[in-house]
Amino acid sequence: MGQALGCIQVDQSTVAIRETFGKFDDVLQPGCHCLPWCLGSQIAGHLSLRLQQLDVRCETKTKDNVFVTVVASIQYRALADKASDAFYKLSNTREQIQAYVFDVIRASVPKLDLDSTFEQKNDIAKAVEDELEKAMSAYGYEIVQTLIVDIEPDEHVKRAMNEINAAARLRVAATEKAEAEKILQIKRAEGDAESKYLAGLGIARQRQAIVDGLRDSVLAFAENVPGTTSKDVMDMVLVTQYFDTMKEIGASSKSNSVFIPHGPGAVKDIASQIRDGLLQASQTQ
Repeated sequence: MGQALGCIQVDQSTVAIRETFGKFDDVLQPGCHCLPWCLGSQIAGHLSLRLQQLDVRCETKTKDNVFVTVVASIQYRALADKASDAFYKLSNTREQIQAYVFDVIRASVPKLDLDSTFEQKNDIAKAVEDELEKAMSAYGYEIVQTLIVDIEPDEHVKRAMNEINAAARLRVAATEKAEAEKILQIKRAEGDAESKYLAGLGIARQRQAIVDGLRDSVLAFAENVPGTTSKDVMDMVLVTQYFDTMKEIGASSKSNSVFIPHGPGAVKDIASQIRDGLLQASQTQ
């Protein structure tokens, strides 16, 4: 009804392109406008001034011959003061932008190896933005932002990269584990050596105490019982200790059985062996 009466409404964030007898006449801003159709005026179309986004997936190859898919996100909009250029100069804006993105990415990524591609994605995005800004400004479009949102290597390459990373971490873990085991073995050996050293000191002190006690007992017995020699007293003490030991072995329920020659001659021989051993221990102290 409005068009029949020569009126047209242009929505917000949109401009309308008016032609007169097929020739560009004016850019109509948002609001209500008179359109004298009887004088040859008509609306050729509408152009949105809103920010638009185009996601471009580009497959290319890195310097180390790895195929990757680069996903670029282009945010752009038409300029109000160049609305006629944006409307008339390009027939398909999105395809034009996509072509420029393909060109820049396929010229930049092959100069970088795979790791550098991930590290320098901001540089790639800046190169794409600069090229698009220079090219699309002539057609009435502004490039607001260019982002490289994803870099996807081939699935086999990603699996290999993960395996390399996992192997490196396992190697570090194995090294740390071996170092920990080495420290434990060293500390265990140091503890064992210290334990044996202290045990040796204990045995030496025990033997010294036994020798000192036997010597004092022999001297005291010889003084109190006239006519006895030190050898007689020593034999009696050793035989007494021998029978005490046999008694303890027999009384213990958890002890192992010990079989030794038993008889008067054997006892005398055992006494001689014990006495010789104690005297030798006393001399080594």
